[in-house]
Amino acid sequence: MSFTQATISLTDNGVMTMLKAAISKADEVGQPQCIVIVDASGETLGEIRMSGAKFLSRKSALAKALTSASTGGASSSIPETVRSAIGLATEGSITGLPGGLPIRIDGVLVGGVGIGSGTGEQDVAVATAALVAVGAQI
Repeated sequence: MSFTQATISLTDNGVMTMLKAAISKADEVGQPQCIVIVDASGETLGEIRMSGAKFLSRKSALAKALTSASTGGASSSIPETVRSAIGLATEGSITGLPGGLPIRIDGVLVGGVGIGSGTGEQDVAVATAALVAVGAQI
């Protein structure tokens, strides 16, 4: 019987690469964003609120990242019928808003990225750019 397992995790360079790519994409779409990256246990590895981003969007970006790290899916995949209840049960840590994506590398869930302050489409585009920058699955 084994009592340990091998895993992978994002490095500091990986987190910085994701942040830079997300900032670049946000600049490209013309929408300053709040960007949050968490590991598979929900610990924040990196975050930034770009100049001009809505300050309350930092909370939704964190919830989106946590949702994706916890469920292994896009934050928008939380069923509409349970969004309110699950949001209340987790004190806002889980959300169904678009903009959260899981970070999966070589098939391993290593965390989540959450973006907030733009439209759902802009948030997802910025999150996707962050994933592409480190070769994560989309």
